[in-house]
Amino acid sequence: MKVLLAGHFAALRLIFGALGALSATACARSAPDGATSAAVPATAVSTARVSAGAGRNLALVNGRWLVGDRFVSVTRYVVDGTLRDRFRGAPDSTLDLNGGFVVPPFGEAHNHNVEAPARVDALIARYLRDGVFYVENPNVLPRSRTALAGKVNTPTSIDVIFANGGLTGSGGHPIGVVRRNIAHGGMTAEDGDGQFYWEIDNAGDLARRWPAILAQHPDFIKVYLLYSEEYERRRADTAAVGWRGLNPALVSDVVRRAHAASLRVAAHVETAADFRAAIAAGVDQVAHMPGFRGDERVQLPDPAPYTLTDADARNAARRRVVVVTTLGGAGELDPAGADSLTRRALDALHRRNLSTLRRAGVRLAVGSDTYRDDSKAEVRYLHSLGVFSDTALVQLWSQETPRAIFPGRAVGRLGVGDEASFLVLACDPLARFACTDSIRWRMKDGRLLSALP
Repeated sequence: MKVLLAGHFAALRLIFGALGALSATACARSAPDGATSAAVPATAVSTARVSAGAGRNLALVNGRWLVGDRFVSVTRYVVDGTLRDRFRGAPDSTLDLNGGFVVPPFGEAHNHNVEAPARVDALIARYLRDGVFYVENPNVLPRSRTALAGKVNTPTSIDVIFANGGLTGSGGHPIGVVRRNIAHGGMTAEDGDGQFYWEIDNAGDLARRWPAILAQHPDFIKVYLLYSEEYERRRADTAAVGWRGLNPALVSDVVRRAHAASLRVAAHVETAADFRAAIAAGVDQVAHMPGFRGDERVQLPDPAPYTLTDADARNAARRRVVVVTTLGGAGELDPAGADSLTRRALDALHRRNLSTLRRAGVRLAVGSDTYRDDSKAEVRYLHSLGVFSDTALVQLWSQETPRAIFPGRAVGRLGVGDEASFLVLACDPLARFACTDSIRWRMKDGRLLSALP
C-alpha cells in the first residue's frame, strides 16, 4: 500500500495546486559539484570472500577511521559483528581499504516512506546506496509495519524504528493524510482513528485508549502539537481540521505513561509555542524545527511565531532533548523563481534557529520528512545554510543522528566493541563535504554489502 505522505512541502502544494512543480524540483536534485557516487565494485565486495558473520573474523587494513573530529590510520578487526583493535591468530580474511576514509553509516531521523508498498525493495536499495542505514519512521500504519517483517532490521537491510499511529485531537493532523489516501484508494476508513492516528481529547480518552496503543507495540510514541497556543480556538473551528493537534495539557501525561513503558516520546511541532509546550511536558525528541514549512500556506509573512529564543534552546539542552531538522523542503523552492521571497525568508529563519540551538548545545539529528527521498538532500540543504562546518555536518549525520535513533546501541561510533557497520569514502569529507557521496564500500553488521544498483 502506498501512503501519500509525500513530504510537507509537496503535500501542501497538492492542496494549493502546485504539486507538479515541486515534484519536478525534488526529482531533479543533482550531486554536488566535484562529487562522485561511486558504485561498490562487485569484484571487491563478494560477501562470500570477505564478510565476517557469526564465528568469522576480518582484518581491515590501510583505512583512515573517523575518531571524534579527525581521521586516524589504524588496523581494525571485525569479530562476530563488532569492531576490535586486535586479534589473536590469523584472520579468516583481510580487506585492504586502500587509504579510504571510514565513517559510521548515516541516519534519517524522520521519514514515513519505509512502509510496505511494492517499491520497498528499491527504496531500501536507495537508502543503502546513499549510505543511510538507520531510519526513524514517526507515523505508520501498524499493518504496513507488519508487512515489512524480514525486509528491514536485518544485517543486509536498513534498521528502522516505528511509532505506529500518532496521538492527536479530534480533527487533528494527520487526518488530512488519511482522507487523501482514502480518496486515492491507498487507505480505508478503518485505517484512520485507532490505526494511523489516535484521537484523544481528554485525560479519560488517554486512559481508556492507552492499553490499545501499547498493544500495537510501538517503538516510541508520537504526539502532534500544531499551533497549540491556539488550541481552544482551533478545536472549535471547522476550517482548522487537519491544522490542530493534541491538547498540550495532555502531553505530560502521555510522557509519564510512555516512560513507564520504557518508550520515548517525539513531538510534531509547528511553532515556537509548540516547541516550548513539548519541552515543558518532558518529551525526548522534537520531530521538527519550528517553521520547517512556514505557515499553513507554505509562506512566511512573519517569522516571529516560529523563532526560537535563547531560553528555549537552554531549556531543550538542559533536558537533553533531541531536535530533528526537517528543513530541506525549503530547498525545493527556487531562490530565483516565484517563491524566491519565501525561500529567502525560510533560509533566514532556519539559520537563526539552528544557530540558537547550536549555541546552547542542543542535541540535533538529521531528518528530512521527504517521502520521495532519504536524508541526503536534507544534509545538502543544511550545508547550503552555512551554519555547520563540513566536520560538524559529517558528525551530525554519521554520529549524532544514528545515536539519536538508536540510543541503546553501539552505532554512530567506530571504537572497540561498537557495531561493525561503516562506510568507506574515497576522499576526506571533513575537508570537502561532497566526499560523503564517494562511497567505495559499505559494511553492515560485519557483512560487506554486495554491489548496489
